[in-house]
Amino acid sequence: MASRFRRSRLGYEAKLSRAEVLVLRHLAEELLALLEADAPPAPTDPLEALVGISLTPTYRPEDPVLARLLPDGYSGDDQSAADFRRYTEPELRSAKRAALRGLVAGLGRDAGKVVLDDSTAQSWLTAVNDMRLMLGTRLDVSEDLYDDVERMAPDDPRLPHLAVYEWLGGLEESLVLALAGW
Repeated sequence: MASRFRRSRLGYEAKLSRAEVLVLRHLAEELLALLEADAPPAPTDPLEALVGISLTPTYRPEDPVLARLLPDGYSGDDQSAADFRRYTEPELRSAKRAALRGLVAGLGRDAGKVVLDDSTAQSWLTAVNDMRLMLGTRLDVSEDLYDDVERMAPDDPRLPHLAVYEWLGGLEESLVLALAGW
């Protein structure tokens, strides 16, 4: 997998293989399911629904991926962290789900060229970054990743996942560079 985004007169383009489309779709759908399964219930109070602020206390998610994607705003102060989360988490979850849905909708069913405008490119950047964070959290990626990979046995079950993690990083970097005009 080696697709890269480039800037063109049409927007930001990348040609994705069938395998790349399937991997992106699978990861996006997996993360969407995770974000939706752990979501707080929809507000029943009209004012709460209107302003998007939960009246119910919210707490740091137990799932490490969600804790990474929906971090505490304050460390060492559980009450302030819960208050911050109550005001920000519904909108953050919604934005992440919208970005993932937009990526899935823009993929098509098979290999082919993807062309993104400025807004869609920003949304894809969010989605790809979140998928990479999900994988990195599940794989317990650290700064020593490259040294660890060199020491792994060829049949280590993490290697294919680490390859996808690395590919997502390259795809993300190429989109950032295209957006920057480089």
